[in-house]
Amino acid sequence: MVKHSHWTIPNVLTMIRILLTPAIVMAFVNHQLDRVWIIFGLAGLTDALDGFLARVLDQRSELGAMLDPLADKILLDTSYICLGLKGWVPAWLVVIVVSRDLLIVGGLTLLNFWGVDVREKIHPSMISKCNTAAQVFLVITILLARTFVWNLQVLEMVLVVMVTVLTVISGLHYLVKGVAFFSEGEG
Repeated sequence: MVKHSHWTIPNVLTMIRILLTPAIVMAFVNHQLDRVWIIFGLAGLTDALDGFLARVLDQRSELGAMLDPLADKILLDTSYICLGLKGWVPAWLVVIVVSRDLLIVGGLTLLNFWGVDVREKIHPSMISKCNTAAQVFLVITILLARTFVWNLQVLEMVLVVMVTVLTVISGLHYLVKGVAFFSEGEG
């Protein structure tokens, strides 16, 4: 991997996504769903662009490999907290979603401290990618229902169950993977 400055275009886009999070919170708090849509859309655009540009411009970096998933977690967890505070998703779902992400970030930090090359050994699993897609789809569905006063209650309930199951399974998957890496280091 070529050594690049930390201030690559993809990393700047990722930082912008992180910095958009407080704006989403303010829009939620002020019940400005039009602004939530715009900011959430901009955040999604930066997410798509940073990965694409990292590959095309050959600007992949260790910082970017850590920041990108962290930015996704910050944005999604914050969105779930806002939805939970509005009463639009159950509080227990917010706890599950945020706890899983704290478990993953904490586990990766411990593994890194333990000397495991997490960047090389741990990659997003298919179940994790499905989980993220389901989480985003639930946020969008709820925003659609609240913005346009559509009755999407059945779809929301199905997605709540799907997000719950995928979040728990992917969290357990990463937990088992992490414990295995710790066990390898003891041998």
